[in-house]
Amino acid sequence: MYFFYSYEVSKNKTFASPIPEFLVKKENSEVYSLDMWLPTLFGFFESNDVPQISAKSVLVYDITDEKMIYENNASKKLPMASITKLMTAIVAIDHKKKSDEYVVFPDALVGENVMGLSEGEVLSLEKLLYGVFMYSGNDAAEALALNTMDRDDFIETMNKKAKAIGMTDTNFTNPTGLEGDGNQHSTAYDLLILSKYAVTNYPEIIKASSTPEIFIEATDDHYAYDMYNQLNLITTYPGVKGLKDGYTPEAGLCLITYLDYEGHKIIGIILGSENRRQEMKDLLDYSLKQQGIEPPEHG
Repeated sequence: MYFFYSYEVSKNKTFASPIPEFLVKKENSEVYSLDMWLPTLFGFFESNDVPQISAKSVLVYDITDEKMIYENNASKKLPMASITKLMTAIVAIDHKKKSDEYVVFPDALVGENVMGLSEGEVLSLEKLLYGVFMYSGNDAAEALALNTMDRDDFIETMNKKAKAIGMTDTNFTNPTGLEGDGNQHSTAYDLLILSKYAVTNYPEIIKASSTPEIFIEATDDHYAYDMYNQLNLITTYPGVKGLKDGYTPEAGLCLITYLDYEGHKIIGIILGSENRRQEMKDLLDYSLKQQGIEPPEHG
């Protein structure tokens, strides 16, 4: 059950941002605790075996034990590229259309990374989420935003949602993460808050980001889609369940990985990497070993 925390987004419009009920003061409907999402800043492992990482910012956190395993420059503000779409999905799910019919408008057809949508198609939220997470589809992300509310209102809601869950160093300027729309940035620390919130509250996101492949049959409303998950490690590192990758020349290679293995749920975050796939594997191996767990065999 959710309490709906409402705020004014534009004239004559009020949009809701669901916050879990136990984070709300019942007498005045104010959010009173963000401890559920804020990571602890203690519990580091002392080790000389930390992998060599090219990334500008790194963070690995065990959400099972609420323990920081490793971080470097976790509070550094950096561009996050398509990791932006994680918040886009959250806001779209929060404000899901009753009809569950999302029209592909011409303005949604942007960017190089696309699901392959065509103008005039109509798809469900679930189908578009597969495009957002499996292909990092800019068209799917824009379609979600344009169908949910006015695009500017959607972006404002993304920012208000970020603040509501405790992200203090993040700014969104579009639903995709594409460059050129202003100063869009976050930190590994803030993205941990976002990832933990998504993992805890949005099974739709875990489903979409962890599905290896899916075939969506054609209907009278849309074409067929045969999609294979392009997220790093999803089919090669046992226990990886998503979440989101991203790249622009400005941001470099970015990756958030959610690992559920041997009773431990671990979130790894890399921003500005030169080799995110190998570096994330090394970090996951390191994180498991620090807790006495033998990493799985992986490709």
